[in-house]
Amino acid sequence: MSLFPLPLRPEDQRLVDRLLAQMTLQEKIGQMTQPEKNSVRPGDVARLGLGSVLSGGGGNPDPNTPQSWREMVSALCEEAQGSRLGIPLIYGVDAVHGHNNVVGATIFPHNIGLGATRNPDLVRRIGRATALEVAATGVRWTFAPAVSLPQDIRWGRSYEGYGQDPEVVSPLAVALIEGLRGEAWNDPTSVLPSVKHFVADGGTAYGTSQRVDHATLEVDRTLAIAQMGESLVELVDQGAWQIDQGDSLIDEATLRAVHLPPYQAAIEAGALNVMVSYSAWHGIKLHGHRFLITDVLKGELGFEGFVVSDWAGVDQIHPDDYGRSVIDSINAGVDMVMVPFDAERFIAALRDGVERGEVSVQRIDDAVRRILTAKAALGLFEQPQTDPALLNTVGSEAHRDLAREAVRESLVLLKNGNGTLPLSRTGELLVVGEAADDIGAQCGGWTITWMGGHGATTPGTSILGGLQAELGQDRVHYSADASGEGVFPVAVAVVAEEPYAEGMGDRAELCLSPKQLQMLERARKRCDHLVVVLLSGRPLIVTEPLVGWDAFVAAWLPGTEGRGVAEVLCGRHPFKGRLSFDWPRSQGDLARTPNAQHLWTVGEGLNTGVSGAVSV
Repeated sequence: MSLFPLPLRPEDQRLVDRLLAQMTLQEKIGQMTQPEKNSVRPGDVARLGLGSVLSGGGGNPDPNTPQSWREMVSALCEEAQGSRLGIPLIYGVDAVHGHNNVVGATIFPHNIGLGATRNPDLVRRIGRATALEVAATGVRWTFAPAVSLPQDIRWGRSYEGYGQDPEVVSPLAVALIEGLRGEAWNDPTSVLPSVKHFVADGGTAYGTSQRVDHATLEVDRTLAIAQMGESLVELVDQGAWQIDQGDSLIDEATLRAVHLPPYQAAIEAGALNVMVSYSAWHGIKLHGHRFLITDVLKGELGFEGFVVSDWAGVDQIHPDDYGRSVIDSINAGVDMVMVPFDAERFIAALRDGVERGEVSVQRIDDAVRRILTAKAALGLFEQPQTDPALLNTVGSEAHRDLAREAVRESLVLLKNGNGTLPLSRTGELLVVGEAADDIGAQCGGWTITWMGGHGATTPGTSILGGLQAELGQDRVHYSADASGEGVFPVAVAVVAEEPYAEGMGDRAELCLSPKQLQMLERARKRCDHLVVVLLSGRPLIVTEPLVGWDAFVAAWLPGTEGRGVAEVLCGRHPFKGRLSFDWPRSQGDLARTPNAQHLWTVGEGLNTGVSGAVSV
């Protein structure tokens, strides 16, 4: 008996039983299949009885508008109604900090920033706002929250984690799940969370990733669609694909004590879906790890929802034997496979495995029952389409106000010499740095495209725009490279990491670039007091240049509402954020080990009141 049974009504249970009895093997496997929308041809959903379709990062309609999204998703959902049994389709997206693939949606801070807020109520409200914007486009499934605990911040997915300690991560993950659910799972505005990536994805060791063959740099279809400003060769030289999807070499006690608790908390909160990690544990890929998926997750933790693979993650179990990979993943406990490119290849491989007796019909029935049960719990059989009036919520003023509140609470003040902050509301201000007027840099990866980008990629307010709104355009002087004449009482310099996602963001070193350091040197000569605001998905090594800064603010990746940064800099609201990651002192301290040295540790951060008083 499950420790946390799903909230299923008796009539829903009877519906699931009846459908299972009627379904052919082909229809059952169809429910276990999730291709990406760009590989789905007209008629495929009904013909193959597909259980789900997803949009990958950047898998957008043209034009990329909320209305176009709704039309695209609705057409696929309507096609599912025309299949023999009319089983509803569930559409999935990576809404990891708002409905972030949609131009015009509200983009909230990435999880690393939300971790600094320590505010479950805030995260719960963000979950609800995100659910409304996602449901408005007809989507009822988001691949979030990540409950990763990044132990080596060279990892390109560090910003997807709320923090490095389960005590920080678990309550925030639960809050997001509750917000995505709303009043009940069968509410038409509820959105299914996918708790990811099971398990210990944040515990992988540097140098163990095998995602890219560094000798040949052969690029597969997934990497070919990534839009990066630099070539893969250049990125690999900087450390790309060294840790993401690698091997976690921790012992079982550490896995259970550090990485498993957020999953337990999520299941207790009613989670209906878990996504498997690309990574391995002591050489065994998680997508084929029966002990962890079936024995621990479904057995010990009593998880009754369904388990989905990551994007083509099944393929990595046996790279040279796709059929064996499919069989091993399903037998390990994966219930739905994110294919993503060739649905019929997957369907044929699994059907052959069943017909040869290598996958039991009972295992297939268990997987399909879990999928249908989640769909029933979400009320999809009764109301497969959402209310089009919800489109008014996408990018609404209320949601942007909430995002600005989240930005304000996420900022961590780490240095404030000479009472430099808050900024004076009289006198002139110099603002420098290209990132000060770059919404794309504020948002980071997983924004409109998989890798993110620079500039006005989606509507929002830059930090420069926020400062101009707070202080007046005539008082705020901007120089992207800090060139020019004149000395100002204060300069605010905004520097940022390049946008990235996943292993594309793995780096051997984490530091400001020579170009950024030169810009800061010019800015230092043009002001009496220098404030540095860092936009980043993780701490960077700033030990040496920090000496020349009067104030330092970790702003993380705040999203579209840059005015929230300006409101705190100008003293309209106090600094409240606290670190959820240790801040390393040197490049040798990037991995969290007992011997690592830190400038600041988890929980640190200065608080400034409107009066300018400073306390630790």
